Amino acid sequence: MKHKNIIGITAGLLLIFNYAFNSKETMAIGQSVSPLNNKVPVYEWRGENRSGVYHETGLLKSWPEGGPKVVWEYEGVGNGYGSPIFTNDKMYIQGEADSLAWLFAFNEDGSLMWKKDFGREWVLNWNGSRSAPTIVGDLVYVTSGLGNIYCFNRYTGEKKWSVDMIKDLHGQFPLFGYSEAVIIEDEKVFCTPGGKDTNVVALNRFNSEIIWVSKGAGERPGYNQPQIIKLRDRNILVNFTAYEMMGHDTKTGELLWVHNQDNLKKEERGPGKGDTHANTIIYDNGFIYYAEGDGNCGVKLKLAPDGKSIQEVWRNKEFDSYMGGIIKLGDHLYGCGTAKPDFKSINAISGQIEKTLKIGTGAVIAADNMLYYYNQKGEVFLINEDPINMEVVSKFRMIKGAKEHFAHPVIHDGKLYMRHGNFLQAYNIKK
Repeated sequence: MKHKNIIGITAGLLLIFNYAFNSKETMAIGQSVSPLNNKVPVYEWRGENRSGVYHETGLLKSWPEGGPKVVWEYEGVGNGYGSPIFTNDKMYIQGEADSLAWLFAFNEDGSLMWKKDFGREWVLNWNGSRSAPTIVGDLVYVTSGLGNIYCFNRYTGEKKWSVDMIKDLHGQFPLFGYSEAVIIEDEKVFCTPGGKDTNVVALNRFNSEIIWVSKGAGERPGYNQPQIIKLRDRNILVNFTAYEMMGHDTKTGELLWVHNQDNLKKEERGPGKGDTHANTIIYDNGFIYYAEGDGNCGVKLKLAPDGKSIQEVWRNKEFDSYMGGIIKLGDHLYGCGTAKPDFKSINAISGQIEKTLKIGTGAVIAADNMLYYYNQKGEVFLINEDPINMEVVSKFRMIKGAKEHFAHPVIHDGKLYMRHGNFLQAYNIKK
């Protein structure tokens, strides 16, 4: 087994070789595929580029009273908060049942193709799945709250390999379990075990061999869904651990910069205190935008053209979304508040709030010039995307299902998909 660009001290090297010689879940060494491009589709968390913006047209601009028509529903996807992920004609979702982690594969009409368990799931608190699958080509990658990463054939459910981020990569649990939806680049799948010397790791996505390891900031994970920024001369993996946002060169694993979440003094820090940074960053035209309500809240950073440094442009403490995602449309950002539970539009140039709607804390996506917002009370809103004159056009309430309303909505092929715990519904929102 070959390991390239290993970063870390002797302890990190020892665990790498230990994993290499003891790993049983590998594919044929000669198996390969072309680098990711337009010929190898990627399906992942919050749609294209993890942006939360779905490129569909011809959708309803208002809903009938009680909400759009239900096309199909399914009870039995297990406890959880992760959203479904769609390919052209299939759907995949994770859930917990009987303390086990499950991956479900459905046909688009809602009929179950297969389901596979991948070890035990997180049940210590807020039990259920807390991640979403990532699909590339004919492979699907999933992560459990206990830190097990599995790779399956997405057509048959055949297991290809697995890695335990605690046992194999010496990671450390965050208070509420791992929630990372792994991200892919070419032959690499990136994960954040959160170990002191094995903080961020790049694995070969075909056989789980380690490509590089970074000790990063040596902190436990921050529940973050990472992003990859593509520049002319390098690509940068951006993710959060407990108190740091980090930029790594995706090819070499070099730590390019660190951005501290300075909302808490070091002596005040600890598990569950200022360490929840679940929202994926947005990169656009040389700038990084993020909203991490348990950290610095809303921030705009200027990224140097070579990707080696960042400079803060503005910060807005009222843009304090924890895990509802943010989106960028034109010169405006949209997301929720937490201290003040409302929905906001923010001027991306100045960082100033333009408009607020008092409709609670929740998750936001966009499609066809409209905003879709699912608050934590179970209400689903259709909102115009005018940042100055933003207003609710239609709404309905999710009645079925149980536990928290944390899952992000998804739009696919003219349908709005909503998850509430063990229950999944599809609504027709096509004109």
